[in-house]
Amino acid sequence: MHNKPEEPPKAIRLAAVGDILLSRSSQDESPRRGPALMSADLQALVAECDLVVGNLECTLPGDGRHVPTEPRVVATPGDLDAVAAAGLHVVTLANNHMFDCLEPGFLRLRRQLDEAGIRSFGAGMNLAEAEAPALVLVGGTKIAFLGAADRRSGPYQFAAAGQFGVAPLDLPRLVERIGVLRSEVDHVIVSLHWGEERLAIPSPVQIEQGRALIDAGASMVLGHHPHVLQGLEWWRERPVIYSLGNFLADDVRFSDGDLLKWNRTERTGCVLLAELRADGVTAVRQVPTYDNGRVVEVDRSGFGQKRIGRTSRALARGVTLRAYRW
Repeated sequence: MHNKPEEPPKAIRLAAVGDILLSRSSQDESPRRGPALMSADLQALVAECDLVVGNLECTLPGDGRHVPTEPRVVATPGDLDAVAAAGLHVVTLANNHMFDCLEPGFLRLRRQLDEAGIRSFGAGMNLAEAEAPALVLVGGTKIAFLGAADRRSGPYQFAAAGQFGVAPLDLPRLVERIGVLRSEVDHVIVSLHWGEERLAIPSPVQIEQGRALIDAGASMVLGHHPHVLQGLEWWRERPVIYSLGNFLADDVRFSDGDLLKWNRTERTGCVLLAELRADGVTAVRQVPTYDNGRVVEVDRSGFGQKRIGRTSRALARGVTLRAYRW
């Protein structure tokens, strides 16, 4: 009897998107958008993936309190229903708007995510919760997601012992935790809120950090916060995308009636499609997207593809302190 040759392990298809900034239209909790956040073609593309991850950069109203600074990005329960319907499986909460309505808003948001079956990571009621990975099992492949925010990104509060907040970007601590997790899971994916807003290249510091996390054993680094694309590079045969850009960005109203509006570049992001096997990340593709204010769609204008190409070429040339005034 001849034994059948073992089939190679199936690749895990992962889709990663950037900033999801859902903001209610008024104080009555009316959502700005309908139940569909994506166009039909983009929804079909994402639905082909085994795992979809994004940066959920909004909170829910809590007990009426909020941080004193603006803008505040406050979503509605209906918005979160739309996120679940869009097919997101995992979201990072390590960002600078997660506690805009303090701990009551955060707890309400996390409770609704749990009820919808969406895993979250990167924030909590104490440091242990905030630093805890989201563990996902897909087709026998174990994946751990870690999230953290850089101090320059401006979170209201960082988690500590007995203190709610987001996980801080502490590089030595992240490196140590990646090392521990690598003995327990097949892949560690790190999601970071970092970088300077609206700059199309990462800083030399970001590049050093991203590469250090890959050196420590991370399979992939996913960046967000700048609200624009910042390029992708391969380091030791693993991808680091410094900013995925805005995926979905509602205009945000200030208390004085002023409005934060997003321009064409800021409405352009990408979906990162990746294949993960036991031996690493075998393929990556960036699909440009555009948020037209109603839904996010595949960008076929050529603008998004040019932005992707431009940022990646800038990375390939090398980012110096002179080119980037950090």
